[in-house]
Amino acid sequence: MTTEPHDSANGTRIDLSRQFLLAMPGMVAGELANTVIYVCEHTEHGALGLVVNRPTDLTIGDLLQRIDLPLSLEIGPVREAPVFFGGPVQTDRGFVLHVPRGQYSSSIPLGEDVALTTSRDVLQDVAAGHGPARLLVTLGYAGWGAGQLEDEISRNAWLNVGASHEVLFETPADQRYDAALAQLGIHSSMLTGDAGHA
Repeated sequence: MTTEPHDSANGTRIDLSRQFLLAMPGMVAGELANTVIYVCEHTEHGALGLVVNRPTDLTIGDLLQRIDLPLSLEIGPVREAPVFFGGPVQTDRGFVLHVPRGQYSSSIPLGEDVALTTSRDVLQDVAAGHGPARLLVTLGYAGWGAGQLEDEISRNAWLNVGASHEVLFETPADQRYDAALAQLGIHSSMLTGDAGHA
């Protein structure tokens, strides 16, 4: 039997899996300031998410060559797609969000068709030109211990909204924050760095 995360203030269940977290201006500092994070998993033990709006100078083609995977001529435009800074934890490790899920040796299904894969076989498929139709590759992830994310949300550090494939895979990285906010009917100019409490 597993217990779900709870909001200790009112005892309601909080599960932010498969949602976007949007860092509130002035409330989230350091490497996660101004980020959009896709929450892959949120349980009573904590949460794991990937920053999806912080591209690095490294391309997927560069990454594949660094790990000694020969690139097929069929790799196509994915070769020039950026690798993202996924968060400050395990920045030497690759994480691949992709659609469709496929059959890879180390994947976590995230809903009906999205998966998070950490095994090399998904990158082998990408290098060979027959990887997942949509993918986002990160180095590192963002992590929270038990109750930590709930506490940060209670202090207005993050807004959350349901994740969409369009924002995740099609919207240019520099527009993902505003696109995710727009799902809430908010524009970034409406946000301030001052926390308010009623």
